[in-house]
Amino acid sequence: MKRIYHKVWTVIAFSFILGNCVVNAQDPDLPNVVILATGGTIAGSAETGTQAGYTSGQIGIQTMIEAVPGIDQLANITGEQISNVGSQDMSIEIWLKLANRINELLNSDEVDGIVITHGTDTQEETAFFLNLVVKSDKPVVTTGSMRPSTAVSAEGPLNLYNAVAVAANPKSRGHGVLVVMNDQILGAHSVTKTNTTSVQTFMAPSHGQMGAVIYGKMEFYRNPHGIHTINSEFSVNGVTQLPRVDIVFACADCSADLIDLSIKAGAKGIVIAGVGNGNMTAAMLAASKKAADNGIVVVRSTRVPTGYVLRNAEINDDENNTIASDELNAQKSRVLLMLALLKKRDNANIQELFYNY
Repeated sequence: MKRIYHKVWTVIAFSFILGNCVVNAQDPDLPNVVILATGGTIAGSAETGTQAGYTSGQIGIQTMIEAVPGIDQLANITGEQISNVGSQDMSIEIWLKLANRINELLNSDEVDGIVITHGTDTQEETAFFLNLVVKSDKPVVTTGSMRPSTAVSAEGPLNLYNAVAVAANPKSRGHGVLVVMNDQILGAHSVTKTNTTSVQTFMAPSHGQMGAVIYGKMEFYRNPHGIHTINSEFSVNGVTQLPRVDIVFACADCSADLIDLSIKAGAKGIVIAGVGNGNMTAAMLAASKKAADNGIVVVRSTRVPTGYVLRNAEINDDENNTIASDELNAQKSRVLLMLALLKKRDNANIQELFYNY
């Protein structure tokens, strides 16, 4: 009798936590995984199964779940629609909503893991953001697809199946936010999109994949890189907006105009996607120094796909009052800098954040 009452109260508590989520049949012997849908190609559709053009964010979460045979044997699945946009339109507002909802859900003993369906264009940025602000060691997994749901050989259903398998597995705890795509398990710190159309687009060039998941069977090869989740100092509790940080792309004969325009537009920080080892033209460097001397935090990253941006190498960061991004690319440097600027810090402290996160 006590076991029956426990099951009843577990279902009641789970339903209360999930609010307006779509709740499927519950098995008390399975872990509870919540899928938070944000849109993207995995929820996209096209008029035919063989055309390149499609519209992202057309399919709801329940339809996606129903398209994956056997997913209900992995976990008790609950779906919630956070947004339904192409990830080119992913916003800080959605990031904050997503992070706060994840923290709320994972604070409950009745939720064992989270899966986020997401467009691939900015998936690495969302994953890295969540890696810094989620306050739980429970599994958080992002997934998506390169082909819309209507495409011939759409890979979204298998990616979603594998993502749920990883989120439901207690061995995934403590690995930070993960990206599960194309049978690979990738860490949020190191993952990046490398191809515009290929299903093998996500890779971790500097550190390699963290593990593999084949039809729900998973194995980890290594631990995550950098400080993350419960050990991170960052929090978005009560935060309604992040400081503006712009990315300026460097190229041959690049002028300083965009740096000046970013400052006039209200940027509190600027990331330079520099050439080579975070280099830039003399004009850009002079504008960067002027900005940094006037309280704008300037981070030197690179447009090159792999490698470190070294402090005080070809550019003297001490003299120019700039920050070296270490191994973070420009888009992830922007994420880290926005969170860093939530409180007042000196350059030495910000530089340490780039070394450690």
